[in-house]
Amino acid sequence: MRDAISDKVITGKRLIKEDAVALFESEDIFAIGRRANDISENKNAKNAYFIVNRHINPTNICVNRCKFCAFSRSKGEEGAYELTIEEIIKKLRTPDSELPTNFAEVHIVGGLHPDWPFQYYLDMLRSIKREFPSIAIKAFTAVEIDYMSKISGLGIDDILSELKKSGLDLMPGGGAEIFAEGIRNKLCPEKISGNRWLEVMEAAHNACIKTNATMLYGHLESIEDRVDHLLKLRDLQDRTGGFQAFIPLSYHPKNTEIGGFYSSGIDDLKTIAISRLVLDNFDHIKAYWIMLGEKISQVALLFGADDLDGTIIEEKITHSAGAMSEEGMTKEELMRLIRKAGKTPVQRDAFYKAIDRG
Repeated sequence: MRDAISDKVITGKRLIKEDAVALFESEDIFAIGRRANDISENKNAKNAYFIVNRHINPTNICVNRCKFCAFSRSKGEEGAYELTIEEIIKKLRTPDSELPTNFAEVHIVGGLHPDWPFQYYLDMLRSIKREFPSIAIKAFTAVEIDYMSKISGLGIDDILSELKKSGLDLMPGGGAEIFAEGIRNKLCPEKISGNRWLEVMEAAHNACIKTNATMLYGHLESIEDRVDHLLKLRDLQDRTGGFQAFIPLSYHPKNTEIGGFYSSGIDDLKTIAISRLVLDNFDHIKAYWIMLGEKISQVALLFGADDLDGTIIEEKITHSAGAMSEEGMTKEELMRLIRKAGKTPVQRDAFYKAIDRG
């Protein structure tokens, strides 16, 4: 890690593009990690957050065919499924394992179903809120919001307003992938552009809907593409302050059209750490254990991450592409991982309010 960059971090000066590229090119991962951990602890002390949550993927039927996606199916294709609202409610009442039922949050993302009207999504939200009024609903990526606008004829602002009135509390950060247009067109030519993703997120923030942000890395992108992505997120956060957390998502190659390889543990930790250093206006960096695996996620808590996500229970999207992690963890397992990393486990709600400190 170059002394000039290290000095910038220590004195609180903002890193520029050239600094971030140099960090990705550096082999001094431990120095980068130490600086990232310093920033993380300045923001959040030794706290490492997790949430008792539950993932629901209502359908894998999708009008898009992203080349990195192993989850989507066409209607009628083997393995295609679609959940009724009643089935979603049943899953929330009765999980498919012995993991906890006292969720603070339900996380809902799925395919762009060719037949479901906008009303289906409103009815889904209302039904969940009616049955579980204390659960925060984090639902629908910017890609899904854009699709709802297309099928309904309503503008993005009206879509967000209706969803919020029906029970939407916050939004996940999926669908960002990588903003670089040339790479994005190879990965997901049918998906909305990176600029459109940013537009939808800005509209959500203006509607007082907090969101997360993501970046999919380890596929076809360059280091410069990653840095460009981070800087665009930082610029939007400067304007709105609406992002709660950034989540680097490691590419999983199995059952995808583009193939390739899993990212290395070194790349995972370096990406977490550099994200923490570049995104100085983000409060939280998440090590998403589903994608990184339990052990790398634990080490990431020493490289700038301060959140492991949550119990999750039934994750389908990443496991379709060959995730080797479990589909869920218990609260006790998450707390043990955090303590073994020398951090303090903090059970949080959907808005990072502490529920219980371990």
